[in-house]
Amino acid sequence: MRTLLLATSLTLATIGTTLAQSSGDCRTAIPVCADAPIESFVNGSGDIDDFDPETVRETGCLEKGSVSSANIENATSWYVFRAGTDGQIGFDIEALPVNTGDPVTAEFDFAVYGPFDQTLGDNFCTQIGGATVEPIRCNYEVNTTPFTGLGVNPQSGQEGAPNVTGSQNTYDEYLDVIAGEVYYLFINNFNTNFNGDPEPFRLTFTGSSVDEDQNTALDCTLRDEFLGFDIVACEGDPDIVLSAQNSPAGPNISSVTWEVDSDDDGTRDAVLASGPGETEYTVTSPNSGRYHVTILTTFGETITDDILITFYGVPQLNEVVVIDDFINSDQTDPYNIRIDVLGDGEYEYAINNGEFQDDPTFLDVPPGINTVIINDKNGCGTTEPIEFLVVGFPKFFTPNGDAFNNFWQVKGIEELINPSVYIFDRYGKLLKQLDETSTGWDGTFNGRDMPSSDYWFRLDYERNEQDLVVAKTVRRHFSLKR
Repeated sequence: MRTLLLATSLTLATIGTTLAQSSGDCRTAIPVCADAPIESFVNGSGDIDDFDPETVRETGCLEKGSVSSANIENATSWYVFRAGTDGQIGFDIEALPVNTGDPVTAEFDFAVYGPFDQTLGDNFCTQIGGATVEPIRCNYEVNTTPFTGLGVNPQSGQEGAPNVTGSQNTYDEYLDVIAGEVYYLFINNFNTNFNGDPEPFRLTFTGSSVDEDQNTALDCTLRDEFLGFDIVACEGDPDIVLSAQNSPAGPNISSVTWEVDSDDDGTRDAVLASGPGETEYTVTSPNSGRYHVTILTTFGETITDDILITFYGVPQLNEVVVIDDFINSDQTDPYNIRIDVLGDGEYEYAINNGEFQDDPTFLDVPPGINTVIINDKNGCGTTEPIEFLVVGFPKFFTPNGDAFNNFWQVKGIEELINPSVYIFDRYGKLLKQLDETSTGWDGTFNGRDMPSSDYWFRLDYERNEQDLVVAKTVRRHFSLKR
């Protein structure tokens, strides 16, 4: 393989293979390309949840491993690559010994997620973590070979095929890619890292696109975005560790400076850290902002990158604004409301267990007690059902003794000022008078059931309007159904 040239105007080359750092977090996946084999390792203790434990117990061929207390992510690393040309991409993952001459103790499995369209601003890692996408390739290494991957096993010549548990085929099929598509690669040590040391491996990209031109098969400019794609996170999420060691400078770093533009308005608010040892910076919740890094190399070159990190909180209801009902307007049918939320997340709303919608305004809301649920579309949480009241009247009732809709009453009447309700038949005969203490009309007059028909009512009440108490009267009709 050819050597990896550093970005910008650097002339130093890393000979043979590229040494890559390890990220146990999908959000800070290491950008890689095909121009040299990559030697890296899996590490970590499973404290970063890239998989929802309630919905992903086993994803594809990924399993917890041989220690019951471990999880899928006990010793893992995430990588991201972007197709540079249309064509075919594969890769080999080769387990290596921790020390030369030692036996290989790791058993690697992997999952590939994608393709993602970077231009759409998709929150890739939230989709993966929320189990809304499944891996498109997934396989595992077995004891008879140190290799697993996509394509053809270089040791045995075994061709890739769709994973079947227990098949012992360590290779999955090549990817047919389109230029610009983004893929995430998750590598996991099934053996759960018995001795606690990082477990090394070699990652080599293969396939017809790589054979044709290893410098363009995958987009190597992605390494210039070494801090990764912009991150959407939730308040309370684990810390986000940004690393300058993933830059094209590799280990040839003289000094690193970290800055933040908290409002992402082009003005950097503060220098967060600076010095030769500041190769990593940890972002904690809920410190949103655009984080900038400036790297001075040992060759006097400067490398920069930035990343926007946005933390969203669990949705919180500010208030349900009742736009139209007996209290808030003269419009008594239909009733309309708007949901106001605290925070600046991307929310969707549902009332009365209905479908979610992006618009916080709901039209033709039924009178009485309703419920609203607010969901953050970035995966930062969903509220419990929250009750709200719309003061109005039902259009029909069914006094048949089944315990449902047996009484007719203005719902929420207790919220009105000095209310009185008068119910009439179609000829204008007064049948019943109600107030806020009444259960409602049971559909009888002088002990006799009234027939199914339309009935009229008049509601007299008072309403505060700009500190004036104004008398209001509503005349409408409703149906009695038996």
